[in-house]
Amino acid sequence: MPLQLYDKKQIMDACLAVFALHGYEKTSTMMLADAAGISKALVFHHFKSKKELYLSILDRCFEKGRTEMGINALPEAPDFFEAKEKLSIMKFSYYRNNPDLYKVVREAFYATPDELKAEIEEKYGELIVNKDKVWERLFEKVSLRAGVERGQAFELIMLTLDYFEKKYLSEFMDNDLNERYLQRFLDERNSFLAMIRYGIQGTPSKEGGHTC
Repeated sequence: MPLQLYDKKQIMDACLAVFALHGYEKTSTMMLADAAGISKALVFHHFKSKKELYLSILDRCFEKGRTEMGINALPEAPDFFEAKEKLSIMKFSYYRNNPDLYKVVREAFYATPDELKAEIEEKYGELIVNKDKVWERLFEKVSLRAGVERGQAFELIMLTLDYFEKKYLSEFMDNDLNERYLQRFLDERNSFLAMIRYGIQGTPSKEGGHTC
């Protein structure tokens, strides 16, 4: 049954599955119209182009994620590292329950189609910068050893977290997303963070060597 003329949310939900299955470049407007159960003319009544529809869906994905995962409350957490781990667990559960949304977000930010690069950078670049600033403020609560420059420490931690975030996302669709997979990811990431937080160099031995 055709969708209501002004039911944009239903149109976006139907088209999300198509973009997730085929990717932006291989998705045609006819495929989108068929999925939504309306004509191409009605698709373009709501959205001027395939690009605008895709970006509108991406906005909806972000808003849905922030609401359902409670991301806005994380910066108020008392511990930076606990907040990061909590976010990872929430992302795991959220993406597992919303695989189509995950595929679209992954393509948009980790395999960005050429046609969308300028718009995504302009649209979400500031959002990403502001997100990092929020985490930087939370990191200010972390006690550091004397002589450690806070800005450098934060950059090192974020580089490590970003590495595991990308590794996690690249492996996400090729694994059975059970609790064992999540725990393996967290254990490996936390072991790296522990080395950064507590150091890797042992105390020099009397013979001039080092202990581990």
